[in-house]
Amino acid sequence: MKIQFLGAAGEVTGSRHSVEVTVGGRDMRFMVDFGMFQGGREATTKNLEPLPFSPKRIDFVVLTHAHIDHSGLLPRLCAQGFTGPIYCTDATFELLKIMLPDSAHLQRSDVERAVRRQKSGKWRGDLPVALYSMEEAELALGQCEVLAYGKSIELCEGIKLEFQNAGHILGSAIAVIDISEDHAKKKRCVFSGDIGMKGKLLMPDPTIISQADIVVVESTYGDRLHKTLTDTKVELIKVVTETLDGHGNIIIPAFAVGRTQEILFLLIDLVKRNLLPHLSIWVDSPMATAATHLTQHFFAQLDKESQSTFEWFKKNPSAVDLRFIADVEESKALNKIKGGAIIISASGMCDAGRIVHHLQNNLPRAQNAIVITGFQAYGSLGRRLVDRAAKVRLFGEEVPVRASIHTIGGLSAHADQAGLLDWLRGFSSAPQSVFVVHGEPEASAVLAQTIREELEWRNVIIPERLHSYTC
Repeated sequence: MKIQFLGAAGEVTGSRHSVEVTVGGRDMRFMVDFGMFQGGREATTKNLEPLPFSPKRIDFVVLTHAHIDHSGLLPRLCAQGFTGPIYCTDATFELLKIMLPDSAHLQRSDVERAVRRQKSGKWRGDLPVALYSMEEAELALGQCEVLAYGKSIELCEGIKLEFQNAGHILGSAIAVIDISEDHAKKKRCVFSGDIGMKGKLLMPDPTIISQADIVVVESTYGDRLHKTLTDTKVELIKVVTETLDGHGNIIIPAFAVGRTQEILFLLIDLVKRNLLPHLSIWVDSPMATAATHLTQHFFAQLDKESQSTFEWFKKNPSAVDLRFIADVEESKALNKIKGGAIIISASGMCDAGRIVHHLQNNLPRAQNAIVITGFQAYGSLGRRLVDRAAKVRLFGEEVPVRASIHTIGGLSAHADQAGLLDWLRGFSSAPQSVFVVHGEPEASAVLAQTIREELEWRNVIIPERLHSYTC
């Protein structure tokens, strides 16, 4: 068996892992995830790189969850000749029906906007590239096959797949793949996908897996601990209260799937507990709106506390003035609000979508607050804000950063170092090999060393991108 890491090796985005095996007398190749690289010019170059093998030679794809850094290049893969099935959970499939067409639309809009600005002399540098079309997104959706949590199916002779709940976002899964290669002992490969925090908002705890020969584990926050949920609530209450008292707006860039719903739950819950006053909240993201409605559809998959809070809000709808923005004109009208608004908008790393317009209008005003609630990849606009840039370039113009910037890490959908170690301790014995992926170099290095020291597991590897490893 060979595993080749084509992304999320030495960085957080672009998750895609190739597995080569020989089963039933034939050589096979499958992918676990096929995500988009995000953040900076290098990401575009990597997204356009051809695979080191023909997409036509891939037998199937196992998709852990719907986030674009795990699913976002599936339409491009299908357009280039991959015709096999894409296995995912039911909620992941429903999210993909929202997210992949939205991704195609954003890419097309970015290109069209850049061309217009270039014609008027307001664009510098290379034009953005659309990685795939709306039609190609629909093509990928047509290749999806749904698999329920906890159900093991034989994908072909010698390969079985089972999804367990990763507790990260709606539909997120740990992929448990049992492989019986010809003339070799059966091996269990466990791909963590993205692991959620125990006791986090909305999602249940990640499922513990007791046995594996090979583990591929994420390390987004492998070098740090999150603030407690209690500390996070205190910090959020302080930012919201002080900003509203100062007649400012609160702008929250948030991933449309998962983070937006968590923030809504938390704000509603704080109002329910009389820790915040009546709030005026605008969710300005068509995808986030659709994802929120989808979350209600999969109500039974949420944790009990979240179910209770949303039931309370149904009975007390006037406690929070919550509005979902549909069209572009409504979105533009938000720019006229000079104070008292909480605007939640995508994208979570601030690199595309309506959030960029809200930042352009709100960053120059000192009474406003920007609340960062998720991981910001190197090279992204969100990362520059977190790193305290004095000004940023938006739509070809320099915008001063006078608004206060607040990073509230306790809302992360990813487990921190303690959470990852807790999940890994669930294995009854040391795996044969552990690959640490989906983290910036320092985070992966610290987690790998901590696994060696605290769990006393010997073969812990930080893979290099494009390298293959025999297991």
